[in-house]
Amino acid sequence: MTLWYGERPPILASSSRSRQTLLHHAGIPFEVIPADIDERAVENGAAVSAPGEVASLLAKEKALAVAARHPGRIVIGADQTLALGSRRFSKPKNRDQAAEQLAALAGAVHELHSAVAVVINDEVRFSHVAVARLAMRPLSEAAIAAYLDTAGDVVCTSVGAYQLEGLGVHLFDRVEGDHFTVLGLPLLPLFAYLRGAGLLAF
Repeated sequence: MTLWYGERPPILASSSRSRQTLLHHAGIPFEVIPADIDERAVENGAAVSAPGEVASLLAKEKALAVAARHPGRIVIGADQTLALGSRRFSKPKNRDQAAEQLAALAGAVHELHSAVAVVINDEVRFSHVAVARLAMRPLSEAAIAAYLDTAGDVVCTSVGAYQLEGLGVHLFDRVEGDHFTVLGLPLLPLFAYLRGAGLLAF
């Protein structure tokens, strides 16, 4: 039995391994065509600043950019922001920045806003933002150094310098929110939309 009812598989406008793995494990066929947009330029040109609004905007813009080059295709865009109070974080550029981010997050609760959008041609058919709240345990300078030594360069590939599905899990006391939101793709609302659109078998 085929799970996907669309004529062609959807396009995932993201190079994220985590998002690709989530769709793959859920049995959804898809193509990967990462969006080539200047995220900071998009942010600076928009009148939004709240973390959830920024994530939603970028998810839509990524999907729209790819959809413009692939008429008629279903394109899934996604984005995630990390906020500690009013401070928003970006991916660390090096080990020193990773250590600084972890020191700022340690002992506090931060939020991950994960957005998904579905676009066909120039029309946003669906968008959703989910929030997860993560309590990082207090970390000494030595503990942060030990984590960075063990995790290696992968810490620079994720905002906040951690991957909860990997060694980053050791940094936390509590997580409020679903696994998919933490990994950057709110699957349940996405699948509810696709099911309602007659694109999933069940």
